[in-house]
Amino acid sequence: MSSLSHPQLPLGFEPGELFTFESFVSGKNTVSCGLAQQTALAQGEKQLYFWGESGRGKSHLLQASCNLAAKNQQTVCYLTKTEFENQTVEMLDGLEQIDLICLDDIDQWLLGDRWEAALFDLINRVRENNSRLLLASCRPPDESFVTLPDLRSRLAWGPVFQLQELSDKEKFQALHYRAQHSGLELPEKVAVYLMQRYPRDMFGLFERLAMLDKASMAMQRRLTIPLVKSVFGA
Repeated sequence: MSSLSHPQLPLGFEPGELFTFESFVSGKNTVSCGLAQQTALAQGEKQLYFWGESGRGKSHLLQASCNLAAKNQQTVCYLTKTEFENQTVEMLDGLEQIDLICLDDIDQWLLGDRWEAALFDLINRVRENNSRLLLASCRPPDESFVTLPDLRSRLAWGPVFQLQELSDKEKFQALHYRAQHSGLELPEKVAVYLMQRYPRDMFGLFERLAMLDKASMAMQRRLTIPLVKSVFGA
């Protein structure tokens, strides 16, 4: 995979098997998923904005898009709040040269006039350079989040989607895929128990599944409701 050097941070993205479109359970987000896939293949919209509560699949969609584009020999970058910590606005300089730019967690790093102006300029450069841009946030691009009116209009240049929560059946499908990817057998009754007793957002469910995977390996026990109780309590 080709990558682009940058004076401040590495932008390499290693394609993985976990965050793909095949593993994304779309539910009511079929249109969002389809457009992201087209954008990754340089066949659809040049810009997409996804927002919604944590655990709705925003980061998965962005990483799946990077995966697909990278596998098609395109340059990509995927930046989260972690990469923006202790950085200056200059870190956005030159990103428009990359084929697909995915900026996650923008509500957590887009703080202050200078960052808003820098993102406004980047969006313009991306459009001029015929690159593509995917953005994700927990908040919509309205005045309660973005103070610069011109930036609000730029963020809505492409389709804006609020990602919807999955049904219980769809959550089980997502959990089952994640468990299968880890080599862990997840009985349906255990999945139902997890969703009934603990926080139901997918981020929290995936975290608990990862903890159970480690416990199952350490104890050399199959994943059962008694094992769940021993790890998290009744």
